[in-house]
Amino acid sequence: MQIKESYNKTELMDFADGKHGNDKAKLPLPPMLMVDRIKKISDKGGKFGKGLILAEMDVNPKKWFFDCHFKEDPVMPGCLGLDALWQLTGFFLSWIGGTGKGRALGCGEVKFKGQIRPHHTQILYRLDIKKIITKPIWMGLADATVEVADRAIYFAKNLQVGLFENLIYPPPAGETEPF
Repeated sequence: MQIKESYNKTELMDFADGKHGNDKAKLPLPPMLMVDRIKKISDKGGKFGKGLILAEMDVNPKKWFFDCHFKEDPVMPGCLGLDALWQLTGFFLSWIGGTGKGRALGCGEVKFKGQIRPHHTQILYRLDIKKIITKPIWMGLADATVEVADRAIYFAKNLQVGLFENLIYPPPAGETEPF
């Protein structure tokens, strides 16, 4: 994988398609991919000095979730914004050299203080990497915000993502997955 400081949608789709190798965590494919571009990614800086990500998603009023959440009251589900933060945390782990399949492990605290509606134009994701663990698995912890219209509206603390080896689907008969 070529280490860069920013990635466009085409480059992110290469990660979703697995073009960087089967040992690297994949981003989800659309419509679950909640990121259009990574404007900045670094293993230095951020609130904790361990790295940061600034990423964006363009808001299109024709996005699938606006039609079903809720009838005549369209709003992006907060869980999709949270998922974007997990997606980006997993991407960071691969970006710094981690291998395995990414899985969200949890979040210490989430607060929603606003909403994303079809008239908004862009979402900004800000992640501050808090901690990286490399043994026995790769795991990342981050604090993050989701911003719209120049205002932070979602706040997440202690987002946790792990990279796992040996996740096979479907699992071999009689075996359970390690995670």
